[in-house]
Amino acid sequence: MKKIDTNIITGFLGVGKTTAIIKLLETKPENEVWAVLVNEFGEVGVDGALLNGKGAYVKEIPGGCMCCVAGLPMQVGLNLLISQAKPDRLLIEPTGLGHPKQIIETLTNKHYRDLLSLKSVITLVDPRNLNNNRYLENDNFNDQLAVADVVVANKTDQCHELDQQRFKHHLEHYDPPKQASGWVSHGQIDPHWLDFDHQNTPIKPSHYHTTKPSEHKTKGALPAPAMTLEKDERFTRRENSGQGFFSCGWLFHGGAEFDYNKLYTLMTGLTADRLKAVIKTNNGVYTFNSVAGVLSMTPITDAADSRIEVINDTALPWDQIEASLLNSVID
Repeated sequence: MKKIDTNIITGFLGVGKTTAIIKLLETKPENEVWAVLVNEFGEVGVDGALLNGKGAYVKEIPGGCMCCVAGLPMQVGLNLLISQAKPDRLLIEPTGLGHPKQIIETLTNKHYRDLLSLKSVITLVDPRNLNNNRYLENDNFNDQLAVADVVVANKTDQCHELDQQRFKHHLEHYDPPKQASGWVSHGQIDPHWLDFDHQNTPIKPSHYHTTKPSEHKTKGALPAPAMTLEKDERFTRRENSGQGFFSCGWLFHGGAEFDYNKLYTLMTGLTADRLKAVIKTNNGVYTFNSVAGVLSMTPITDAADSRIEVINDTALPWDQIEASLLNSVID
């Protein structure tokens, strides 16, 4: 039986991993089946919603960094995805707060040694962050780069020549050198970079820990779509915390529709480290993507429901944000 070519697509929060995977799926050979295993720090799972319908089987492991759940939850998700999809290629997207070393150890252990062929670990980086001590002094950020076979500078349409010089200089310090590097925008990863064999890089993990999500604060269990909903049952709220970050997510029933203008005002007013959402509005369905307070929106065709996830290095006034969200819902 041919082994399944497997890649890890990693990088810190907001660097564009999901967009890069969507672009890679556009290059998938027609005769191949691809699958994506995605993990998010938050509990709601926005990335999985963005990847659905993009030509691959998708399985989510929400609520924490995958290295912390690389035991049973990851293996169960991985086994289900493999048995259901029987893929020719498997792409794994850990959360931006995750360390890839334990994921690599799981993928190469005795249970998967004859089933998976670990190919290149691809790490995306925003070159502008190579001049920011908040990133340069972060162990996960550095370890994600160190373990990579291919390092890709993304969002380069927003960069300057000095950013490119810093990126080239940063790559010169790795031993062994990277097998490839790229300077791209909008996640345009060269599909040929997937086919390098992974080279083991000795890295002492900066954290092997078990992060327990904070007790979920849930307002109404999400019922089946066909049921009639009371107003306070329209959504589920879930929170998580760990590694110095806090997240809060809201999952609204598929029929909920938001006032576009009110929602836009709310989204532009949030200054969280990371915000991502897929939301149905009276002006169409949009994805919202914010990194360090810089918001972008993209119209999409449809979505099964509305999902919002906010991540920040301090806890935000979640109740106030929730009240604003509810004020944006059209009755």
